[in-house]
Amino acid sequence: MAHELQIETQGPATIEGLDTPAVREARRDLAACFRMAARLGLSEGICNHFSLMLPGRDDLFLVNPYGYGFSEITASMLLVCDMHGHVVAGDGKPEATAFFIHARVHMHHPRARAAFHTHMPNATALAMLEGEPLAWAGQTALKFHGRTAVDEDYQGLALDTGEGDRLAAAMGEADILFMKNHGVLVVGESLAACWDDLYYLERAAEVQLKAMSAGRALQRIPADILLKTAAQMRGGDAESANAHLQSIKRVLSRIEPDFAD
Repeated sequence: MAHELQIETQGPATIEGLDTPAVREARRDLAACFRMAARLGLSEGICNHFSLMLPGRDDLFLVNPYGYGFSEITASMLLVCDMHGHVVAGDGKPEATAFFIHARVHMHHPRARAAFHTHMPNATALAMLEGEPLAWAGQTALKFHGRTAVDEDYQGLALDTGEGDRLAAAMGEADILFMKNHGVLVVGESLAACWDDLYYLERAAEVQLKAMSAGRALQRIPADILLKTAAQMRGGDAESANAHLQSIKRVLSRIEPDFAD
């Protein structure tokens, strides 16, 4: 299902600022997200991809190389790509849809410093149903109220800039894009925010599907309580997200320390 990128991938010979302490930390943090996503069953073979804008840059981003599962990713394996398909640091190439989705999303939405695309099972299952994916019946889902968009117009694999542009337009100002018949795309102003949203989105989808399988009507949350609770959650999101990212790094440092290599 994955497609190797076929366009030119040899960038400039020397670019400054690719090995700073901030970049090394960003590599470790992104590698931790890959590893924990794999442990939680959020990956799919060698498909799916996470990207992160390089610290201090608006024209370069980190992304996973083609041909490796999330559980294999290490900090040093991550590629640095520009917006034109050149790999400017690292061995290998990004998967084709990784480049065409992520480069265009980062270009069109500067606020999206991180972008995670997965076919994680529960959120993807909701993207396969008619109508609004989230039912606003569980507390965890309220974290995403007012922050989601839906792409209803599935067009197959994103193998060109036009499809990447279309997905970026469909996302608009949302942080979560449910890609009907496909999967989800999560963006964030920081890596921690993106990871936190990805994790809780799958949890919200999981409990909603379990409740729906009971064959009884969902008890939806009244609009006034929904809005109040969503605002409460957003108020503490940044601190919670940062703590969440630090937590997964501590866990991985004990059980899979090679993620930081």
